[in-house]
Amino acid sequence: MASNVQHLTQTIRLSFPSLHNFKASDAFTNKSLITTFPVRFSFHSSAKLTTSIRSLPVATASICYRSSCAFTWDDVVRVSQPEYSPDDSSDLHGYFEKIKICNRGSEMQSEFFPFIIEDQVVGYTHNRFASHLRKYDDVFIYSENNGGRFGSHLKLNSKLKTADERTRVVGEVIKCLGEEDLIPGIRNELYPVTSTFGSPIFFSLERAAAPYFGIKAYGVHMNGYVEKDGQKFLWIGKRSQVKPTYPGMLDHLVAGGLPHGIACGENIIKECEEEAGIPRSISNRARPVGAVSYMDINGFSYKRDVLFCYDLKLPEDFVPKNQDGEVESFQLIPVAHVANVIRRTGFFKPNCSLVIIDFLFRHGYICPEYFGYLDLLQSLRSGDCS
Repeated sequence: MASNVQHLTQTIRLSFPSLHNFKASDAFTNKSLITTFPVRFSFHSSAKLTTSIRSLPVATASICYRSSCAFTWDDVVRVSQPEYSPDDSSDLHGYFEKIKICNRGSEMQSEFFPFIIEDQVVGYTHNRFASHLRKYDDVFIYSENNGGRFGSHLKLNSKLKTADERTRVVGEVIKCLGEEDLIPGIRNELYPVTSTFGSPIFFSLERAAAPYFGIKAYGVHMNGYVEKDGQKFLWIGKRSQVKPTYPGMLDHLVAGGLPHGIACGENIIKECEEEAGIPRSISNRARPVGAVSYMDINGFSYKRDVLFCYDLKLPEDFVPKNQDGEVESFQLIPVAHVANVIRRTGFFKPNCSLVIIDFLFRHGYICPEYFGYLDLLQSLRSGDCS
Protein backbone atom coordinates (compact mmCIF):
# COMPACT_ATOMS: atom_id res chain seq x y z
CA MET A 1 0.00 0.00 0.00
CA ALA A 2 2.79 2.44 0.96
CA SER A 3 4.59 1.82 -2.31
CA ASN A 4 1.38 2.52 -4.22
CA VAL A 5 0.96 5.83 -2.37
CA GLN A 6 4.56 6.78 -3.16
CA HIS A 7 4.14 5.79 -6.79
CA LEU A 8 0.87 7.73 -7.04
CA THR A 9 2.47 10.87 -5.59
CA GLN A 10 5.32 10.64 -8.07
CA THR A 11 2.89 10.10 -10.92
CA ILE A 12 0.91 13.18 -9.96
CA ARG A 13 4.01 15.35 -9.77
CA LEU A 14 5.41 14.12 -13.08
CA SER A 15 2.22 14.09 -15.08
CA PHE A 16 0.58 17.23 -13.74
CA PRO A 17 3.34 19.75 -12.99
CA SER A 18 1.03 22.73 -13.44
CA LEU A 19 -0.84 21.72 -10.25
CA HIS A 20 2.27 22.59 -8.24
CA ASN A 21 3.22 25.72 -10.22
CA PHE A 22 -0.29 27.15 -10.43
CA LYS A 23 -0.97 30.75 -9.37
CA ALA A 24 -4.36 31.95 -8.12
CA SER A 25 -4.62 34.50 -10.90
CA ASP A 26 -4.43 31.68 -13.46
CA ALA A 27 -7.89 30.54 -12.39
CA PHE A 28 -9.27 33.61 -14.09
CA THR A 29 -6.86 33.86 -17.07
CA ASN A 30 -5.95 30.34 -18.20
CA LYS A 31 -8.95 28.09 -18.71
CA SER A 32 -6.79 25.38 -20.22
CA LEU A 33 -5.42 24.63 -16.77
CA ILE A 34 -8.92 24.25 -15.41
CA THR A 35 -9.76 21.42 -17.78
CA THR A 36 -6.52 19.41 -17.79
CA PHE A 37 -7.02 17.30 -14.66
CA PRO A 38 -9.73 14.75 -15.53
CA VAL A 39 -8.46 11.72 -13.63
CA ARG A 40 -9.25 10.51 -10.13
CA PHE A 41 -7.32 7.70 -8.47
CA SER A 42 -8.87 5.56 -5.75
CA PHE A 43 -7.68 2.67 -3.59
CA HIS A 44 -9.43 -0.66 -3.24
CA SER A 45 -8.77 -3.51 -0.84
CA SER A 46 -6.60 -5.19 -3.46
CA ALA A 47 -4.32 -2.12 -3.31
CA LYS A 48 -4.60 -1.70 -7.09
CA LEU A 49 -5.25 1.70 -8.62
CA THR A 50 -8.34 2.39 -10.67
CA THR A 51 -9.39 5.57 -12.45
CA SER A 52 -12.62 7.36 -13.16
CA ILE A 53 -13.53 10.67 -14.75
CA ARG A 54 -13.52 13.13 -11.86
CA SER A 55 -10.94 15.63 -10.57
CA LEU A 56 -7.30 15.17 -9.61
CA PRO A 57 -7.59 16.87 -6.18
CA VAL A 58 -9.68 13.94 -4.96
CA ALA A 59 -6.62 11.75 -5.48
CA THR A 60 -4.42 14.22 -3.71
CA ALA A 61 -6.78 14.28 -0.75
CA SER A 62 -6.93 10.50 -0.43
CA ILE A 63 -3.25 10.73 0.45
CA CYS A 64 -3.86 13.72 2.73
CA TYR A 65 -6.10 11.69 5.02
CA ARG A 66 -3.06 9.51 5.84
CA SER A 67 -0.21 12.05 5.94
CA SER A 68 0.49 15.76 5.62
CA CYS A 69 -1.00 17.66 2.69
CA ALA A 70 1.05 19.70 0.26
CA PHE A 71 -1.74 21.48 -1.61
CA THR A 72 -1.79 25.29 -1.48
CA TRP A 73 -4.41 28.01 -1.37
CA ASP A 74 -3.70 28.48 -5.09
CA ASP A 75 -4.84 24.89 -5.66
CA VAL A 76 -7.97 25.54 -3.60
CA VAL A 77 -8.79 28.68 -5.62
CA ARG A 78 -8.22 26.86 -8.89
CA VAL A 79 -10.50 23.93 -8.19
CA SER A 80 -13.20 26.12 -6.62
CA GLN A 81 -13.90 28.10 -9.80
CA PRO A 82 -17.18 27.46 -11.64
CA GLU A 83 -15.23 27.18 -14.92
CA TYR A 84 -13.27 24.22 -13.54
CA SER A 85 -16.29 21.94 -13.89
CA PRO A 86 -19.22 23.89 -15.32
CA ASP A 87 -22.86 23.08 -14.62
CA ASP A 88 -22.22 20.66 -11.74
CA SER A 89 -23.79 22.69 -8.93
CA SER A 90 -26.83 20.39 -8.74
CA ASP A 91 -24.71 17.21 -8.66
CA LEU A 92 -24.79 15.95 -5.06
CA HIS A 93 -22.53 12.95 -5.71
CA GLY A 94 -19.45 14.64 -4.24
CA TYR A 95 -21.33 15.47 -1.03
CA PHE A 96 -22.44 11.87 -0.61
CA GLU A 97 -18.81 10.77 -1.00
CA LYS A 98 -17.77 12.96 1.94
CA ILE A 99 -20.54 11.56 4.14
CA LYS A 100 -19.45 8.03 3.22
CA ILE A 101 -15.90 8.82 4.32
CA CYS A 102 -17.19 9.80 7.78
CA ASN A 103 -19.33 6.68 8.09
CA ARG A 104 -16.96 3.84 7.27
CA GLY A 105 -16.91 0.32 8.60
CA SER A 106 -20.53 -0.54 9.41
CA GLU A 107 -19.77 -4.09 8.26
CA MET A 108 -17.32 -4.40 11.19
CA GLN A 109 -19.85 -3.68 13.96
CA SER A 110 -20.05 -7.38 14.88
CA GLU A 111 -16.38 -7.24 15.95
CA PHE A 112 -17.26 -4.88 18.81
CA PHE A 113 -19.16 -5.61 21.99
CA PRO A 114 -20.85 -3.21 24.44
CA PHE A 115 -19.07 -1.31 27.19
CA ILE A 116 -21.51 -1.25 30.10
CA ILE A 117 -21.65 0.96 33.18
CA GLU A 118 -24.51 0.82 35.70
CA ASP A 119 -26.60 -1.22 33.27
CA GLN A 120 -26.21 1.41 30.53
CA VAL A 121 -24.41 1.04 27.19
CA VAL A 122 -21.83 3.82 27.10
CA GLY A 123 -19.61 2.54 24.29
CA TYR A 124 -18.28 -0.33 22.20
CA THR A 125 -14.89 -2.07 22.33
CA HIS A 126 -13.21 -4.19 19.69
CA ASN A 127 -12.78 -7.78 20.81
CA ARG A 128 -9.04 -7.77 20.10
CA PHE A 129 -8.45 -4.43 21.81
CA ALA A 130 -10.33 -5.74 24.85
CA SER A 131 -7.75 -8.51 25.16
CA HIS A 132 -5.23 -5.84 26.21
CA LEU A 133 -7.53 -4.84 29.07
CA ARG A 134 -7.86 -8.27 30.66
CA LYS A 135 -4.64 -7.92 32.64
CA TYR A 136 -6.20 -4.91 34.36
CA ASP A 137 -8.92 -7.00 36.01
CA ASP A 138 -9.02 -4.71 39.02
CA VAL A 139 -10.44 -2.09 36.61
CA PHE A 140 -12.09 -3.90 33.68
CA ILE A 141 -14.18 -7.08 33.72
CA TYR A 142 -14.98 -9.02 30.56
CA SER A 143 -18.20 -11.03 30.67
CA GLU A 144 -18.85 -13.84 28.18
CA ASN A 145 -22.21 -14.17 26.49
CA ASN A 146 -24.44 -15.97 29.00
CA GLY A 147 -27.71 -15.24 27.25
CA GLY A 148 -28.25 -12.02 29.17
CA ARG A 149 -29.42 -8.66 27.94
CA PHE A 150 -26.07 -7.48 26.57
CA GLY A 151 -24.38 -10.73 25.55
CA SER A 152 -20.57 -10.53 25.72
CA HIS A 153 -19.58 -7.17 27.14
CA LEU A 154 -16.97 -5.13 28.96
CA LYS A 155 -17.70 -3.40 32.24
CA LEU A 156 -15.89 -1.66 35.07
CA ASN A 157 -15.05 -3.50 38.26
CA SER A 158 -17.99 -3.13 40.64
CA LYS A 159 -15.60 -1.92 43.37
CA LEU A 160 -15.26 1.37 41.46
CA LYS A 161 -18.21 3.33 42.76
CA THR A 162 -17.61 7.04 42.13
CA ALA A 163 -16.92 9.03 38.96
CA ASP A 164 -13.70 10.44 40.42
CA GLU A 165 -12.38 7.00 41.36
CA ARG A 166 -13.23 5.58 37.94
CA THR A 167 -11.59 8.54 36.19
CA ARG A 168 -8.38 8.07 38.19
CA VAL A 169 -7.94 4.31 37.77
CA VAL A 170 -9.04 4.18 34.13
CA GLY A 171 -6.66 7.08 33.48
CA GLU A 172 -3.80 5.02 34.89
CA VAL A 173 -4.65 2.17 32.50
CA ILE A 174 -4.85 4.56 29.55
CA LYS A 175 -1.43 5.94 30.45
CA CYS A 176 0.02 2.42 30.35
CA LEU A 177 -1.68 1.66 27.02
CA GLY A 178 -0.32 4.93 25.64
CA GLU A 179 3.21 3.98 26.66
CA GLU A 180 2.71 0.70 24.77
CA ASP A 181 1.55 2.67 21.68
CA LEU A 182 -1.83 0.96 21.86
CA ILE A 183 -3.49 4.37 22.28
CA PRO A 184 -1.44 7.00 20.42
CA GLY A 185 -1.70 10.76 20.78
CA ILE A 186 -2.50 11.13 24.48
CA ARG A 187 -3.70 14.74 24.96
CA ASN A 188 -4.39 14.93 28.70
CA GLU A 189 -7.88 16.19 27.90
CA LEU A 190 -10.88 14.49 29.48
CA TYR A 191 -14.17 13.67 27.80
CA PRO A 192 -17.29 12.85 29.85
CA VAL A 193 -18.60 9.28 29.54
CA THR A 194 -22.39 9.26 29.39
CA SER A 195 -25.13 7.19 27.78
CA THR A 196 -26.70 10.27 26.15
CA PHE A 197 -25.91 13.98 25.99
CA GLY A 198 -26.74 15.72 29.26
CA SER A 199 -27.27 12.51 31.23
CA PRO A 200 -25.25 11.75 34.39
CA ILE A 201 -21.50 11.38 33.90
CA PHE A 202 -20.18 7.94 34.86
CA PHE A 203 -16.55 9.05 34.67
CA SER A 204 -14.20 11.05 32.41
CA LEU A 205 -11.94 9.47 29.80
CA GLU A 206 -8.81 10.66 28.00
CA ARG A 207 -9.84 12.15 24.64
CA ALA A 208 -7.42 10.00 22.62
CA ALA A 209 -8.92 6.86 24.18
CA ALA A 210 -12.53 7.74 23.39
CA PRO A 211 -12.67 5.93 20.01
CA TYR A 212 -11.10 2.79 21.51
CA PHE A 213 -13.96 2.55 23.97
CA GLY A 214 -16.56 3.72 21.45
CA ILE A 215 -17.94 6.39 23.74
CA LYS A 216 -20.00 9.23 22.31
CA ALA A 217 -17.85 12.28 21.76
CA TYR A 218 -19.27 15.74 21.25
CA GLY A 219 -17.75 18.76 19.57
CA VAL A 220 -18.56 22.29 18.49
CA HIS A 221 -18.00 23.51 14.91
CA MET A 222 -18.60 27.07 13.81
CA ASN A 223 -19.03 28.50 10.33
CA GLY A 224 -17.81 32.09 10.39
CA TYR A 225 -19.26 33.99 7.44
CA VAL A 226 -19.29 37.49 5.99
CA GLU A 227 -21.84 39.20 3.75
CA LYS A 228 -20.49 41.65 1.17
CA ASP A 229 -22.40 43.16 -1.76
CA GLY A 230 -25.18 40.60 -1.41
CA GLN A 231 -22.78 37.64 -1.47
CA LYS A 232 -21.83 35.31 1.39
CA PHE A 233 -18.25 34.28 2.12
CA LEU A 234 -16.84 31.71 4.56
CA TRP A 235 -13.62 32.07 6.50
CA ILE A 236 -11.70 28.81 6.01
CA GLY A 237 -8.63 27.71 7.97
CA LYS A 238 -5.74 25.53 6.83
CA ARG A 239 -4.51 23.25 9.60
CA SER A 240 -0.91 23.37 10.73
CA GLN A 241 1.40 20.82 9.11
CA VAL A 242 2.46 19.68 12.60
CA LYS A 243 -1.06 18.80 13.76
CA PRO A 244 -1.18 15.11 14.78
CA THR A 245 -4.43 14.60 12.86
CA TYR A 246 -5.23 15.74 9.32
CA PRO A 247 -2.22 18.10 9.05
CA GLY A 248 -2.44 20.69 6.30
CA MET A 249 -6.10 20.07 5.51
CA LEU A 250 -8.86 22.68 5.34
CA ASP A 251 -10.94 23.32 8.44
CA HIS A 252 -13.63 25.54 9.87
CA LEU A 253 -12.82 28.94 11.23
CA VAL A 254 -13.43 27.50 14.71
CA ALA A 255 -13.91 23.92 15.93
CA GLY A 256 -13.05 21.80 18.92
CA GLY A 257 -14.01 18.86 21.07
CA LEU A 258 -16.34 19.35 24.02
CA PRO A 259 -14.33 18.44 27.13
CA HIS A 260 -15.65 17.70 30.59
CA GLY A 261 -16.96 20.66 32.58
CA ILE A 262 -17.72 23.25 29.89
CA ALA A 263 -20.98 24.10 28.13
CA CYS A 264 -21.21 24.24 24.34
CA GLY A 265 -21.70 28.02 24.21
CA GLU A 266 -18.75 28.73 26.48
CA ASN A 267 -16.62 26.28 24.53
CA ILE A 268 -17.36 28.13 21.27
CA ILE A 269 -16.31 31.42 22.86
CA LYS A 270 -13.11 29.84 24.18
CA GLU A 271 -12.26 28.23 20.83
CA CYS A 272 -13.05 31.47 18.99
CA GLU A 273 -10.37 33.27 20.99
CA GLU A 274 -7.79 30.47 20.77
CA GLU A 275 -8.20 29.53 17.12
CA ALA A 276 -9.16 32.77 15.41
CA GLY A 277 -8.60 35.66 17.84
CA ILE A 278 -12.31 36.49 17.90
CA PRO A 279 -13.12 38.59 20.98
CA ARG A 280 -16.03 37.68 23.25
CA SER A 281 -17.86 40.84 22.18
CA ILE A 282 -18.23 39.23 18.74
CA SER A 283 -18.19 35.49 19.51
CA ASN A 284 -21.08 35.73 21.96
CA ARG A 285 -23.28 36.37 18.91
CA ALA A 286 -22.63 32.86 17.53
CA ARG A 287 -25.96 31.09 16.98
CA PRO A 288 -26.54 27.37 17.64
CA VAL A 289 -28.19 25.97 14.50
CA GLY A 290 -28.37 22.20 15.04
CA ALA A 291 -26.10 19.17 14.97
CA VAL A 292 -24.68 16.51 12.65
CA SER A 293 -23.55 13.01 13.59
CA TYR A 294 -21.59 10.12 12.13
CA MET A 295 -20.29 6.65 12.98
CA ASP A 296 -16.80 5.75 11.78
CA ILE A 297 -15.25 2.32 12.42
CA ASN A 298 -11.61 1.84 11.50
CA GLY A 299 -9.55 -0.93 13.06
CA PHE A 300 -9.98 -0.79 16.85
CA SER A 301 -11.48 2.72 16.63
CA TYR A 302 -15.25 3.23 16.86
CA LYS A 303 -16.03 6.94 16.58
CA ARG A 304 -19.55 7.95 17.54
CA ASP A 305 -19.41 11.71 17.17
CA VAL A 306 -22.03 14.44 17.44
CA LEU A 307 -21.03 17.93 16.30
CA PHE A 308 -23.03 20.92 17.49
CA CYS A 309 -23.15 23.46 14.67
CA TYR A 310 -22.90 27.23 15.07
CA ASP A 311 -23.08 30.16 12.67
CA LEU A 312 -21.41 33.51 13.33
CA LYS A 313 -21.86 36.49 11.03
CA LEU A 314 -18.65 38.47 11.23
CA PRO A 315 -17.91 42.13 10.46
CA GLU A 316 -16.64 42.71 6.92
CA ASP A 317 -13.35 44.10 8.20
CA PHE A 318 -12.62 41.29 10.66
CA VAL A 319 -9.50 39.22 9.91
CA PRO A 320 -8.90 36.06 12.00
CA LYS A 321 -5.56 35.51 13.71
CA ASN A 322 -4.68 32.11 15.12
CA GLN A 323 -3.48 32.16 18.74
CA ASP A 324 -2.66 28.53 19.54
CA GLY A 325 -0.47 27.53 16.59
CA GLU A 326 -2.94 24.96 15.25
CA VAL A 327 -3.89 26.90 12.10
CA GLU A 328 -1.42 27.74 9.37
CA SER A 329 -3.48 30.44 7.64
CA PHE A 330 -7.00 31.65 6.79
CA GLN A 331 -8.75 32.59 3.57
CA LEU A 332 -12.13 34.25 2.91
CA ILE A 333 -13.84 32.31 0.12
CA PRO A 334 -17.28 32.70 -1.52
CA VAL A 335 -19.68 30.10 -0.13
CA ALA A 336 -20.50 28.80 -3.62
CA HIS A 337 -16.77 28.22 -4.20
CA VAL A 338 -16.40 26.44 -0.86
CA ALA A 339 -19.23 24.16 -2.00
CA ASN A 340 -17.23 23.37 -5.14
CA VAL A 341 -14.18 22.43 -3.06
CA ILE A 342 -16.31 20.12 -0.89
CA ARG A 343 -17.85 18.42 -3.93
CA ARG A 344 -14.74 18.12 -6.07
CA THR A 345 -11.94 17.38 -3.62
CA GLY A 346 -11.01 15.86 -0.29
CA PHE A 347 -9.10 18.95 0.86
CA PHE A 348 -11.32 19.42 3.93
CA LYS A 349 -10.93 17.50 7.16
CA PRO A 350 -13.73 14.94 6.68
CA ASN A 351 -16.14 15.90 9.48
CA CYS A 352 -15.89 19.57 8.51
CA SER A 353 -17.49 18.66 5.20
CA LEU A 354 -20.63 17.51 7.03
CA VAL A 355 -20.96 20.79 8.93
CA ILE A 356 -20.46 22.86 5.77
CA ILE A 357 -22.99 20.75 3.85
CA ASP A 358 -25.44 21.48 6.67
CA PHE A 359 -24.66 25.20 6.23
CA LEU A 360 -25.30 24.90 2.48
CA PHE A 361 -28.75 23.41 3.16
CA ARG A 362 -29.71 26.10 5.64
CA HIS A 363 -28.52 28.98 3.47
CA GLY A 364 -30.16 27.76 0.26
CA TYR A 365 -27.13 26.54 -1.69
CA ILE A 366 -28.59 23.02 -1.93
CA CYS A 367 -32.15 23.03 -3.27
CA PRO A 368 -35.03 20.52 -3.04
CA GLU A 369 -34.99 20.27 -6.84
CA TYR A 370 -31.58 18.56 -6.73
CA PHE A 371 -31.81 14.78 -7.08
CA GLY A 372 -31.04 13.10 -3.76
CA TYR A 373 -31.86 16.18 -1.64
CA LEU A 374 -33.74 14.39 1.14
CA ASP A 375 -31.34 11.44 1.26
CA LEU A 376 -28.41 13.82 1.62
CA LEU A 377 -30.19 15.82 4.31
CA GLN A 378 -30.98 12.69 6.31
CA SER A 379 -27.44 11.31 5.96
CA LEU A 380 -25.99 14.28 7.85
CA ARG A 381 -27.22 12.53 10.98
CA SER A 382 -26.13 8.98 10.20
CA GLY A 383 -24.74 8.46 13.69
CA ASP A 384 -26.57 8.11 16.99
CA CYS A 385 -27.61 11.71 17.52
CA SER A 386 -28.42 11.49 21.21
